[in-house]
Amino acid sequence: MLRVSPLLGCNVLLTLLLSIAASGAVSAEAPDTLPALQNNQAPENLDQMWSGFDPRDEPLDVELLHQWEEDGVVLRVVRFRIGIFKGQKATLAAVYGFPQGASGVPGLVQIHGGGQYADYKACLTNAKRGYATVSIAWAGRISAPEYRVGPDQVKLFWDQKTDAPDYKPTTDWGAVDGYHAPSRNAGNQFPSGKAAPWTLDPVESPRNSGWFLCAVAARRALTFLQRQPEVDPERLGVYGHSMGGKLTVLTAIDDRVQAAAPSCGGISDRYNDSELFRNTLGDDVSLKHIRCPIIFLSPANDFHGRIGDLPKAVGEIQSRQWRVTCSPHHNHQDTAPYEAATLLWFDQHLKRNFVFPATPETNLTLQTSDGIPTIRIDADTSLPIESVDVYYTQDGKPNETPSDRDDVVHRYWHHVAAKRQEKSWTGSLPISSTEKPLWVYANVTYTLPQPVEGAGYYYRQYRSEPINLSSLIRTVPPQQLQQSVVTPTQQPQTTIEDFAGDWQKEWFTYRPDEWPLTTNKPNADIYHAPPDAVLAVDVKADQQNTLVVRIDDHAAEVELDGGDAWQPVVLTPADFCDGGDEPLADWENIRQLELSATERLQSGQRRDRKTRVVGGQWKGPPPQFRNLRWVSKEVDVL
Repeated sequence: MLRVSPLLGCNVLLTLLLSIAASGAVSAEAPDTLPALQNNQAPENLDQMWSGFDPRDEPLDVELLHQWEEDGVVLRVVRFRIGIFKGQKATLAAVYGFPQGASGVPGLVQIHGGGQYADYKACLTNAKRGYATVSIAWAGRISAPEYRVGPDQVKLFWDQKTDAPDYKPTTDWGAVDGYHAPSRNAGNQFPSGKAAPWTLDPVESPRNSGWFLCAVAARRALTFLQRQPEVDPERLGVYGHSMGGKLTVLTAIDDRVQAAAPSCGGISDRYNDSELFRNTLGDDVSLKHIRCPIIFLSPANDFHGRIGDLPKAVGEIQSRQWRVTCSPHHNHQDTAPYEAATLLWFDQHLKRNFVFPATPETNLTLQTSDGIPTIRIDADTSLPIESVDVYYTQDGKPNETPSDRDDVVHRYWHHVAAKRQEKSWTGSLPISSTEKPLWVYANVTYTLPQPVEGAGYYYRQYRSEPINLSSLIRTVPPQQLQQSVVTPTQQPQTTIEDFAGDWQKEWFTYRPDEWPLTTNKPNADIYHAPPDAVLAVDVKADQQNTLVVRIDDHAAEVELDGGDAWQPVVLTPADFCDGGDEPLADWENIRQLELSATERLQSGQRRDRKTRVVGGQWKGPPPQFRNLRWVSKEVDVL
C-alpha cells in the first residue's frame, strides 16, 4: 500500500490517486525504453550507446508522495517514470522545490554522490534564489522533513514490507539495478558493464552499467523539469558532486542543458580495465560532446577528480565558456568561496544577472638570474580582488590513477602570496629538486557585490562573501627543469611551522568557523623528521583544555594548564595511538598532521574496526601556537 501524507490537501490527494492509477496503467505490452541489441553486439561508442533513446518520448506518470511549504517555497517528494526495462517499469524518486507562485524560472537537476541522499535543502536554498530544483534519488535515499528514506528504509522498499512503520515508496529500478551503496544485488559492481541477471543486456555492455542507467534517469529529470508549469524549459542546468559529478558530465551532453557544474568528478575516469567501458563511459568520451558552459569544481587533492586531469578535460569540451576553481589541500570537500561558484555560474548562464571574471592567465619563467622559477598572473579586475595566491608542489606525477590515491590526497602545496606589479601579480617558486616535476596554479579571490547563500556538496548551508577562481594548473617535467638550469634552493628544515604571516594558507579545514587545522607538510621532503627526533610545539590556552595532535590515524592527547604562559609540548611516536590504542612505531612515511580539540580514531578492517574518541569540548578562545618543529633528542627542548 502507498502511505499518503496527512499534510496533503484534497486536491493534492486527488492528483496523487490519479497519478497512481496512471502509473498502474502501463500495459504489459509497452515497448522497452531502449532498443534490444542487434546480434548481441554491444554499443562501442557514445553515439551507439545513446542510440534509440529520447528522454522526452515516454510519459512521466508523476506520483506525488509528500508535499509541504517552507519559507515561501513549495516542496514535494515525487516519483516519475524513468522507463521500461526488460518489460518492467522503473521509477525515480526525487525532491522537487520551487518558489511559491513562480512562473518561468530556471530549472536545475541536482545529482547526489555515492552514499548521499536526494536532499530538500538544495531545493529550498535554490528556490530562495529563484530556481526550481529537482534533487534525484538515484540510489533511493531521500532526506526531507517527514519523508526520510535511509538505507534501512530502502531495504524495506526492496522487500515490499509495506506494513512496516518506516516503509516509504522510493526509487524503483524494476528489473535492473541502478542502486549504489548498497546495490540491490550483492554481486553488482556499480561501474561494471558485465552481464548479470539484473542487467539490461546479455553481454558486456555500457548499458549494463549503473553510470548509464543513472544518466538515463538524470536526463528524464530534465524532462520532468521541462514539463513543470513554473519552469522555463529553455533554461535548464545540471550539477552534482563526486559520483554526481561524473553523472553531471554524462548528462550535460543533452542539448537541453544550458549550464553544468560538476564537482569532484567527471574528469578522471579514464583508466577502467575494460576498453569497452573507456570508449563509452570514460569521462573524456562525454566531455568531447559537451557544448554548454561548464565550471569544474576540482579541489587540488581530490582523489576522484584529480587536478592533473583538469587541463585535459578543459581541452576536450566543445564549449569556450568554462571556468575552474581549485581549493588548495582539500580532498573531496570544499568551503563556501569555492562551492558558491556553482550558483553564480547558473546566475550567469541561466539568469544573466552575474558575469564571472575571466580565467586567470599564468606565465611561468624557468630561466632566471638566480635559478628560481617565477610566475606572473594576469587577473581580471572586473570585481574587487582580495588576494592572488600561488600554490605549487613537487608531489605530482603524470597520469595519476586511482592507485595513487594516498599520494594525491596528501599532496603538499607550498603557498606564495603573489605581489602586485602594475596590472599583474608575480611570485617566486623555490624548489627542492630538479628530479621531480613542478606543478603550479594560481587562485584569485574576489569580493562579491552581495553574499551568496546555498547548500554545499553535503547540503551544509553556507553564506559566502568572496568567490575563488583558479588558473589551469601548469606542469613542468623534471627534464625541462634541468634543461632550464633551475637551481634547487629549498633545503630540509626542522621548523615545520612558525605560525607567522599567511601560515594558515598551507593548512586547511572544511569548517573555517572552527579553529582546528590540518596540514600535509610532513609529507613534503623538506619537512621530513630527522632520525631520532621528537615533535615539539609551544601552546598557549586561556583555560585548562585537552589539545589533540593527530598524525595520520594516530593521535596524542596533551593536557594544557591554561593561563598566559607558553606551555612547551614534546611528543615522541609512542605518544600517538590509533583507534585500537596501538602506538605509532616511528615518524617514517607520515603524511598529515592536525591540531584540534577532539578526534575520532579508527583502526582495523571494516568487520572488526575499533573506534576511540580522544579529546573533548574546547573551552574558551582558540589556542595560540608557536614554533612547531622537529628537535633532536640530544637537544634540551624545554
